[in-house]
Parts: sequence; structure tokens; C-alpha cells
Amino acid sequence: MPEKTSPTHDAVDTILAQWRRERPDLDASPMGPIGRLKRCTALLEQRLEACFNHYELTMWEFDMLATLRRAGAPYCLSPTALFSTLMVTSGTMTHRLKRLETRELIIRVANPHDARSMLVQLTPAGVVLINQVVEAHVDNERQLLSALSAETLTSLDTQLRALLRSLEQDGAAQA
Repeated sequence: MPEKTSPTHDAVDTILAQWRRERPDLDASPMGPIGRLKRCTALLEQRLEACFNHYELTMWEFDMLATLRRAGAPYCLSPTALFSTLMVTSGTMTHRLKRLETRELIIRVANPHDARSMLVQLTPAGVVLINQVVEAHVDNERQLLSALSAETLTSLDTQLRALLRSLEQDGAAQA
């Protein structure tokens, strides 16, 4: 077992060592990568939120504005397309849309293809804000990954892509 002072030891190593001690009959090795992904997610989200806070945004607000921005001009999507992309419920989406409307970052506009529905569109202020924030966000992400070599990042991205594809396929098969 690596010592706590070892540069290669992390908090998950401690957890795995505890399970080896308490349940030597159990192969808890899957907890290694899953635990590390979960801890990385939690730590990354803290640092991403700190960047968004400089612009008085939360992560979900950034995600919604960025999704509309990525859609291309006129930066407009249906609420269904938004909540499907962002993986939230329609009730959650309604609350979030109201909040961004109040901040005048989005508006709802008539759907030219379906008079019964509305579309969500970035306002000019929303476009300006998301353009500024996405630049700061990418710089922040670059800084967060700067401890890893280009080769390591490429390998990590490849492996995470394989895991994500596997999980997405399993999820589609279970649906």
C-alpha cells in the first residue's frame, strides 16, 4: 500500500486499502477508477463554478447559454431540444428558463414551423455574456489540465471516450 506522503497516493488509494483490510475476499478494484472519476468531477465542478461565479452564473446557466450559443445563429432551440441536450426534466427546464428570462439573457419567440410552440433564443446580452464566459471557461479548463502532458491528455481523452460510449450504449439498451 502506498504511503500517504507518496506522490502517487491519492484519497482513493486510502479507501481501497481500507476495503482490502476489511474485506480481503472482495475485489474492490472497480472502486479505483469510478472513485477517481467521481472525486475529479467534484473537484472540477468546484473550480468550474468559481470561474462562472465571476460572471454571476451557475454551471447550469452556463450550460444552457452555451447550448444555445453552440446551436449557431439565431441561437435558438426548442425547450424540448434544450432539456434533452442538458438531460434535465421539463419541470426543471421551465424553472431555469424563467430565471434566465428574468435576467434578460434569453427570450421566448414564436416557432415559425409550429404556431403551437415557442422557441428559446439568446438575447443580444446573452450572446455577449456567453461569448465572454466561454473564453474564460476554456482558459480555466486549459489551466486545470496543465499538469498533464499532451500525450497523457490524448490518452485520457481516448479512454474516457471509450468509457462514455460504453455507458451510453448500455443506457440506450436499458431504455
